[in-house]
Formats: sequence, C-alpha cells, structure tokens
Amino acid sequence: MTDSGYILLLFGMAAVTYVPRWLPLRLLSGRTLPRWFLDWLSLIPVAVLSALLLPELLISGPSRHLDPTNPKLLVAIPTFLVAAKTKSLLWAVLTGMALYWAAGKLL
Repeated sequence: MTDSGYILLLFGMAAVTYVPRWLPLRLLSGRTLPRWFLDWLSLIPVAVLSALLLPELLISGPSRHLDPTNPKLLVAIPTFLVAAKTKSLLWAVLTGMALYWAAGKLL
C-alpha cells in the first residue's frame, strides 16, 4: 500500500469513528428528550459491560465450555454484591482486587 493509501485509510477510520458519535449529538442537541428514552439510554453502559464480562466469567478453557466453577466467577459474585450494597466504585474495585489476589494464591 502506498503512503497516500495509508493516509486515505487513516481518514476513513477517523470518519467511521467520529461520525457515529457526532451525528446523534448534532441532531439531538437542544432538544428535550422523552423520559423513557433517557431511561433506555441509561441502560446501555450496563448492557455493554455485561456483554463484555459474562463470557469471561462463565466460559473457560481452550474448548470454551460453560464452567460455573470458574475462579473469576467465584471472585466476581462477592464483588458484585459489595458493589450493589455500597454503591461505591472504590470498594468494589478494592474488593475485586483483593479477592482476585487471594484466589490466585489459594486456587
């Protein structure tokens, strides 16, 4: 690929990254959105985080089989409980780190 091809590729990647973020912001700025839509938007981070975490917590091994005894899942459950009880990112992270360290030493 030539230098101009790389530059064109760079601008193309920048456009497909920037436009989907800019377009809704531009179209929706200054408008009052319905409450149900704002509630729906607030669920997106939880859905994305769940989609990223659950495969890592529930599936293990080279064969990628369902493993309910996965040590990461055993660490995540009490971490989630601490996060739900305290509503504190600090305590959730500290709990998760401590439990993950302990699981590495014990298991």
